[in-house]
Amino acid sequence: MTTSTSSQEILLQIRNLNKNFGGLQAIDDVTLDLPAGVITTLVGPNGAGKTTLFNLITGHLIPTSGTVHWLGKPLKGVQPWQVARLGIARTFQDLRLYSQMTVEENVMTVMERSSWLWQGGRKAAEQRVTEILTETQLLEKRQERAVDLAYAERKFLSLARIMASEAKLWLLDEPASGLDPRSFDRFVTLLRAYAKRGITICIIEHNLDIVIKLSDRVAFLDQGKLLAQGSSEDILKDPHLAAIYFGERA
Repeated sequence: MTTSTSSQEILLQIRNLNKNFGGLQAIDDVTLDLPAGVITTLVGPNGAGKTTLFNLITGHLIPTSGTVHWLGKPLKGVQPWQVARLGIARTFQDLRLYSQMTVEENVMTVMERSSWLWQGGRKAAEQRVTEILTETQLLEKRQERAVDLAYAERKFLSLARIMASEAKLWLLDEPASGLDPRSFDRFVTLLRAYAKRGITICIIEHNLDIVIKLSDRVAFLDQGKLLAQGSSEDILKDPHLAAIYFGERA
């Protein structure tokens, strides 16, 4: 099932995906590819189905019909913890940090003891943590509890945990919401750097600055349907899509 287009390996393939909640069609025949090293942003009005799509990918919801393939293998019936171990990591809007643990402990908890990071012993794993905290500018906060961090620092700690997971696909739910301009620029730079390393990133985002500055491609969802895919410029200049996004549909 894994293919290459324009020399980019397709890591995740979604085909004709549907999800019904009783009489509500939350996801309606969505087909989408997430290629390696590409940043895709899911946009659309509230209730468009963006978070539901994440839940279907990660096994938190079971599709009514359609398929999700990861590295060529179907994810049907795979439990969320198993999906995470396969290399798909996710953040949530509520961050879900261990508030009473230190920054360092929060990052260490997502590292698999069987991974290459631990093959060199605890020292090698701690070195990787140091690298991650340096990249996220949290090194000086490593012994502080998560609950004591500023809001932007908690956001970067959530991202640091994703970085430490060794995941090949990052699913980020509004990761830049509430960031100050300086933190926002650091966030964009960091994600761009990891995309260049081959990490596939998919973001749910309402911040148009993120959509414009970060996205390689945009997928526009509305009422569970994938209406369009393309560059942020092409999507945002479409008057029909803009009307839907800003709540001005006929």
